[in-house]
This record gives sequence, C-alpha cells and structure tokens, in this order.
Amino acid sequence: MTPTIERVSRLHAPVHTMVAIVGGGACGMTAALMLSQLGVDCVVLERDVLPTGSTALSSGFVPAAATQAQQTQGISDSPQLFAQDIQAKAHGRASPELVQAYSEAIGPALNALAQHHGIPWQVLDTFLYPGHSVHRMHAVPEKTGAGLMMRLHNAAETAGMVVLTEAQVTTLYVNDADRILGLGFVRPDGQLEQLNCDMVLLACNGFGGNADLVSTLLPEMRDALYAGHAGNDGSAIQWGQQLGAQLADLGGYQGHGSWAVPQGALISWALMMEGAIQINALGQRFHDETQGYSEAAVHVLAQPGGVAWNVFDDRLLNFAQDFPDFCEAQAAGAVHSFADVAALAKHIGCSADALGKTLETMQEGLDPPTGRSFKRSLVAPFHTIRVTGALFHTQGGLDINVQCQVLRPNGSSFPNLLAAGGAARGVSGDAVWGYLSGNGLLSAIAGGYIAAHTAAQSAKQFASSTIRETS
Repeated sequence: MTPTIERVSRLHAPVHTMVAIVGGGACGMTAALMLSQLGVDCVVLERDVLPTGSTALSSGFVPAAATQAQQTQGISDSPQLFAQDIQAKAHGRASPELVQAYSEAIGPALNALAQHHGIPWQVLDTFLYPGHSVHRMHAVPEKTGAGLMMRLHNAAETAGMVVLTEAQVTTLYVNDADRILGLGFVRPDGQLEQLNCDMVLLACNGFGGNADLVSTLLPEMRDALYAGHAGNDGSAIQWGQQLGAQLADLGGYQGHGSWAVPQGALISWALMMEGAIQINALGQRFHDETQGYSEAAVHVLAQPGGVAWNVFDDRLLNFAQDFPDFCEAQAAGAVHSFADVAALAKHIGCSADALGKTLETMQEGLDPPTGRSFKRSLVAPFHTIRVTGALFHTQGGLDINVQCQVLRPNGSSFPNLLAAGGAARGVSGDAVWGYLSGNGLLSAIAGGYIAAHTAAQSAKQFASSTIRETS
C-alpha cells in the first residue's frame, strides 16, 4: 500500500491518544516504555502479528557508554569517547549534533530500561567490535535480537501499553499548517481505521525492502540479497517527500559481509575480530576483515560469484559457540569441517597451493597486503562457512534535530512530527563504511528515548495551554 498524506481541517476519529507511534521495533517500544514512565498515553501501531522489526533479525547488541552495566563490570567509558569512535568510523561525515545527542542519551536509556522495566543488560567483554575503543556492546541474556524484542514486548505488556498489531499505517492526516491530526491504518479485514493524536513518532524502519528506492539510492546494492525486515518499505521517506521534509544521509546503510548461504543466517563478526579470515573462490584473502562488517558486504560481493568462505579453527569454533545465532546456523548445516588444507581447498573449489600460501601468510604481526594485524595462525582442522554480502538496513532518512523533530529544508521543524531509528538519518554518515558496529540499535533506542522526552515535554506544554484557555 502506498503511504499517503491527506490534507484535512479536522479529523473525526473515534479514539484519541496523545502520541501515536508508527512501528513496534526497538525504537517504538523504547519510546512507548519511556512515555509510560513519564505518564503520557500512547498507542503503538505495528504491522506484524508480533512486534519484531529489524531488531529481531539483528544480533541485538547495543553500544552504550557510561552505563550501570559497564560500571558493574569495571569498564571505564564516556559519551565523549563513544562520540569520537562514531565520528572516526564515519570519517567525520556523521551529523555532529546527533552523534553527541545519541552518545549521551543511550546510557541513560539502557539504565532506564533496566531500572524501570526489568531489561537485564550485560556487556560483552570477551571481544572488541571494530571501531570501538572499549567494551560497550550490551546484550540481554539471550544474546539475540529476538531475545531483546521479546523482553521489550513483555515489558510493554507488564506496563499496560496499548500495542495494536496487524495494524499497517497507510495515511497521515495533516492540516494546512502541517500539523498531524491523526493517522489511518488497515487491519487484516481490509478496513481503514482512524486514530486522533496530538503527536506522531515515525519509528518504522528504513527503505531496504523497497527495491526501487534501493536501486536509485544505493546502486551498489541493487542486486544484493536483502536480509532485513520486509516492513522496511520506505514509508517514512515517502511521507516526508509528500510533506516537503528534508532528507539526509540517503547513501548510508548497514551491509553485512557474513550472511550464510543457503541457510540464510547471520554469522557473528566476532569470529573475524578474534582471528577468522575470509577466502574467495581463488583461495585468497581480499580485505582487512577487522575494518567492519558493513563495508565487508561490498568487498564480498565484488568477489567471483559474490561469495566468500569464512575460515576458522577449533579454538575459534569453541568461541563462536557461545553465540546462540551461530549455534542455530551450525545446526542448520552452515559449518563444514576439514582435516587439512587440501580438503578445505577441494570444498572451496580453489587451488590447494594458493590456499596454502594464503594461510601461511597468517603469521603473528602485520599482514602487508591488507594491513591486518594477526595474533596467531589458524591451526588444522579447519572449519568454514559459505557466505555472501547482504543489505540489512538503511541509515538515511528524514532529517531530524537533536529533539528528533522532523525538519524542513529551511531548518524549521514540523509542529508535531517526530522520527527516530531507521525512519530518520542515523549517525553513520552517507556511505557504507561509516557504519560503526551497533549504530542501528544505537539510533533506535537512543532516538526512541529522546523522542519520548520530546513528546512528553510537548504534552506538558499542550496541557498548560489548554488550562490557560479554559480558565
């Protein structure tokens, strides 16, 4: 269904809420939980049967600085250091204001989710993701995105939140002053229902599931496998275009260079950071795997057949088996094991001599061809997973300010339209290599937290003005 803007002077809908949240992923659920804590009524509208979104398809790891979980584990970090890491990965091309706002907000957001809604965070401190100066990846005990969404959903139920599922928002009703009066959504019976509201938060995701927009805005990923959520159809961008909103960072996205085929499973990049390598069909390495999994998607797709093989040994296999997603992929037959180089080469279909020379270069220290530094060599037996590069989610969208208010080209904000998470620009700049590990969930949770406080402040001001008008 094509997202539409309908201009009206009034909306006579049977139900009213202070804040309508479009999308029930990590961004929308975080915003709703914060609003419940702040005493502001809201309704979450989610197109799926259960709130999942891109979050459920991710690893579920959230980067955050100066959290209670870090302090408990003796990890020293600061929003300033986090912001420096974000900008270093983006080569300074991310919005400085958003980088600062998100790096400062994400810690309080995770603390609030833990303290008020029982979300238990633990910092993953056995490996360091590329671009991060310290251990700051937070996870729930399940260590999966699905586990994170389950806990957010359970928290919403406990808090008595109104979450309408199987409710696909199709229409925003807007008056001539660009104020959102409400929205229209379609339920499974095909009927259009309407909801009045004082504010809208677009927490729906990006445009990775819209082939036409991907082809136009991300031509290098035109033929890439899309491993994101089907609901990422670009609705927020299309509503924004109809409203005349400013768009930003449309060339930014998160790819992933380790999508197992044909199993269709995400293989944690922690393997690469701990010493695994990627081999192409010629038996050669082709990039520095520690630079990041997002740009690795482009590197893998550039190889013969658009595929590569993750190669690792017993020590790394044992390490990887601490991740539930990896164990599921292994159970699905993604991992193949071989006694020696000759058997591994036969499986890949490359020359045993070429593969042997590649593995021999993995000595401790710097690898001149790619610039990667190795801690040790791989030792037989070898294990491998056939992977391709995939598009996960986009990082560009509606331009917003540090209050998550949607902006016009002249810099002014719309009266009551907020956006965060995948619906808005992120903090990865405008290119694939600008994505620092975890930026997606950073934008979702920090953005949802900020948007909720903006909405709550607006609700307070609205209540005050109403009291003055009636007194």
